[in-house]
Formats: sequence, C-alpha cells, structure tokens
Amino acid sequence: MKPDFGYSINQSQKIDLDQTPKDVAAFVLRFEPSFAICIGCGTCMATCSAGHFTHFNLRMAQLMVMRGQIKKIHEDIEKCMLCGKCQMLCPRGVNTRNVVLAIHRFTHPLSRT
Repeated sequence: MKPDFGYSINQSQKIDLDQTPKDVAAFVLRFEPSFAICIGCGTCMATCSAGHFTHFNLRMAQLMVMRGQIKKIHEDIEKCMLCGKCQMLCPRGVNTRNVVLAIHRFTHPLSRT
C-alpha cells in the first residue's frame, strides 16, 4: 500500500521523458552549445523586458525544450524582444539570445532553410 502524502500526480500534466522528442533540444544544443550549462536559476527572468509585459518566461521555454513541448514553445518564443539583458546577467554565461534564435528557427520550419 502506497502512503498518502496528501497530493498526487495530475495525469494530464504527466510527461514520460523517455517518450518525449529530443530533436528540439539537440537542435538548440547544436546551434548554441552553452545551452547545456544552463542551470535554470531564473536570473534571466529577473531582468526580462518581455516578461514584465507578457507571460514570456525563458526559464519555462528552456524546460519545454528539454521536454520536447514544441507547440507551447512556438507561441511563447515570439514574445522575446532579443534585448539581451538576460544574457548580460546570466551567471553561467549562456548565450540566451542564440538559444532563443535556435528555438525560433526550430519552431518555424521556413526559417530553417
């Protein structure tokens, strides 16, 4: 019998990471290798110009890339203004602008040609 801790997994939010597509993460890593050292600390969002006016969240976009959730990324990545403030503050030196551009290229098939 499993112990009841008072919470459960929402089945609609459940993600099988073994079954998720890895092609978007591989594409972003090939385009911008510094994406691999992102620790998801959220410093990028503390200064995000788009995040102040929209629901854009680069940290969430990073998570969606790793989970292969392309449809959600497609809508969000359009909100980034590529101002570069996130890149200036990143403690790991991740080139976040290139990460955003790589995600944009992957989610917009016409821009990959």
